[in-house]
Amino acid sequence: MMDLGRLRALHAVAVHGSVGRAAAALGYTPSAVSQQISKLERETRTALLEKRGRGVVLTDAARELVETAQAVLTLVEQAEVGLEARRGQVSGRLFLAAFATAARGLLPPVLADLAGRYPELELRVLESDPYLMAELVSRGEVDLAVVQDWSNTRLPTPEGVTRRPLGVDAVDAVLPADHPLAGRELLSVEDLRGQQWVNTPPGTICHDWLIQTLREAGEEPDIRFQATEFDTQIALIGAGLCIGLVPRLGRAPLSPGVVARPITPEPTRRVSVLWREQASRRPAIAAALEALRRHWPERSAAPEPTIVAQRA
Repeated sequence: MMDLGRLRALHAVAVHGSVGRAAAALGYTPSAVSQQISKLERETRTALLEKRGRGVVLTDAARELVETAQAVLTLVEQAEVGLEARRGQVSGRLFLAAFATAARGLLPPVLADLAGRYPELELRVLESDPYLMAELVSRGEVDLAVVQDWSNTRLPTPEGVTRRPLGVDAVDAVLPADHPLAGRELLSVEDLRGQQWVNTPPGTICHDWLIQTLREAGEEPDIRFQATEFDTQIALIGAGLCIGLVPRLGRAPLSPGVVARPITPEPTRRVSVLWREQASRRPAIAAALEALRRHWPERSAAPEPTIVAQRA
């Protein structure tokens, strides 16, 4: 009989794309994941991973086994949900994921609250992009995810996944303090045409949103710099190299060489929570949703930019 832990390790490699990322998601070391898969290979007398370049890829046999592993893990989760619901206790492992600024500006007090109220709850956290998080929730790799999307760049809700809105987060134009637009009281998207930009890398939802927003204004954006962290983007802006659109949630105070200006109409991103429908009866899911709702008004966010005097 195949070991469940070894199937889980193989499934995690398939979902996350590498042994290292699978190990991080599972809370193991990469060598421990590799050992689990090696044991599964001996157990099944089948090669499951092939070396390719500096990484590994799944063999055809491994891909077939991953489908079986998904079905088995789903059944195991259903059993765990049923037992937890019967006990009515907030316990077990709860794996949360969040985009970077939510992980910084919202999750810390939520996690501290849950840890204090429910000592038998084991908390794990992953910081990721909404595109990947929606997939991870759907596949059962993550229990609950805080995601973002925009009115013109929507995040599809996978089948079997429930979505609950948390609130909205405003976005400002962030510019060097000596930029010609820095003295304006209010900016429009049209004002931002012809600029050099910093943006998140392709394949992220913030990247797609900026591209879509500027294209709607008739501009193909000139993206000179790509950085995942908004703090890095702000540092590049402060060096006078570019401008950016930066959300307020989790944003640290700006340095003296950088200013934020509001945009009209105000762009906002929608913040929501995703979880699997079949896990809705878990007391841990209900407790986490309540903690997120309770702490959303207390989130750490940059204030609305101060209105400046209009220059002649």
